[in-house]
Amino acid sequence: MEIPYTSKPRPDTGLYNAKLGIWLFLASEVMLFGGLFSAYVLLRVGAAPGEWPHGWLNVWLGTLNTVILALSAITTLLAWVACKVGNFRKFKFFHACTIALALTFLCVKMYEYHDKWIHYEIKMTDGRFADGHFESAVYVDQATHQEVEEHRYRGNAFSKVSEGVTHHYELESVTLEGRIVTDEKDLMDLRAQKHIEHGSVTVERAHIKSMENYGPWHNTFLAIYFTLTGLHALHILGGTLVIGYLWGPGRKMWATDPERFTNRIEISGLFWHFVDLVWIFLFPVLYLM
Repeated sequence: MEIPYTSKPRPDTGLYNAKLGIWLFLASEVMLFGGLFSAYVLLRVGAAPGEWPHGWLNVWLGTLNTVILALSAITTLLAWVACKVGNFRKFKFFHACTIALALTFLCVKMYEYHDKWIHYEIKMTDGRFADGHFESAVYVDQATHQEVEEHRYRGNAFSKVSEGVTHHYELESVTLEGRIVTDEKDLMDLRAQKHIEHGSVTVERAHIKSMENYGPWHNTFLAIYFTLTGLHALHILGGTLVIGYLWGPGRKMWATDPERFTNRIEISGLFWHFVDLVWIFLFPVLYLM
């Protein structure tokens, strides 16, 4: 049975079925991201003075990802144009470029996430704060009483590993590539501090009151940052899978029904342009403001 209006537009809407469906879906996506952006605004406006982080994200990496997505928007458009003019070879090239750019975007984002995962804040017993990227930790094997130095921390937070004891290894000291400050507010607005000097900082276990990495549990900013960018990254991944399918097994339809296949490329392109547009709002809101 042939499904009507898969290629030709419906007389009542002027759109073929898939295009009408994608616009309805994107309308729901606008409400989803709109709610999260509204939550971000309310959380930021409601934050106490000096307690909202600034300069915690790498602007250059954010700019790079913006350029990558802008290029991918162009290549996915050119892939659709190539189908419209019947040039299947160019379609395969431009769609392959879109996939490569999307994967590059995800790799950059994973690097940013990893950077936060190895970034720790240590609250010391004397009231000071050690902050920086994890270098190493010295543990004492409770069975042999020998010291073992590892370049990873056994846990995300000091309190999560029975006050430094985990898997029969007792924490002796932690070394960070960072700095020590007397007021936690000095760690909030990094843009206002020029020429911050970092060095190797070693904190003994006896001086650690609490220790936690910069995951989504660290503070409100990181919670909304991981939520917004994580959801966006999932959309990038989903769009990449669809585009990859159309570039691979799904391209068989070109031989039997090229017009319908072209419509599928247009639909995937509309979703991709929406994902690009969301990032255009995410970048200045999270990285620049």
